[in-house]
Amino acid sequence: MVITAVIPAYNEAERIENVVLETVLFVDEVIVVDDGSQDETAEIARKAGATVIVQAHRGYVAALKCGFRSARGDIVVTLDADGEHNPADIPEMTAPIEKGGADLVLGSRLFIPSISERIIGWLVKVRLPVRDHGTGFRALTRELAVTLDLRGMCTCGTLVLEAVSKGAAVTEVPITIREITKKRKRKWIHIVQVFYVLLHFLPW
Repeated sequence: MVITAVIPAYNEAERIENVVLETVLFVDEVIVVDDGSQDETAEIARKAGATVIVQAHRGYVAALKCGFRSARGDIVVTLDADGEHNPADIPEMTAPIEKGGADLVLGSRLFIPSISERIIGWLVKVRLPVRDHGTGFRALTRELAVTLDLRGMCTCGTLVLEAVSKGAAVTEVPITIREITKKRKRKWIHIVQVFYVLLHFLPW
């Protein structure tokens, strides 16, 4: 199977080169979707070997969907541009799909630091017993990826719930998280995201 890595990026000029250089060792194609960066993210990613798509600043979800549409792989792997995820975990992430046992594989973090993510997690577990609904490190079939609407402020809860609603088989694989020096964004968007998660519990 052909594997495409999709990496949404916003102002990651300091980190994107290493992320791309590490990722190309484990996939057939790397797509960096530059979400309107104001630095040299796009140029650096291109020189490192990625196919770069530049879009106006529309946010992570829009960048992810753009990458899904552009991927030529049978399997799409998503990972963050800040270096937190270890591309060496990709073969383990894609294995369940390659063996025919899953359509979506979630890279499960040992610890979920955000309280708001854990609250969303409690809601998700009512419908589906997954541990890490909000991980940015995942593998999924392209067939599934291009059908996802991904309504909401982010993908927390909604991506996995929508995938299941489409009949996807979901599993989780433990991943390693690397320490990075980067200021974490406030999780205020999760207040709104709870609404989009609850929409998946309505009878339609």
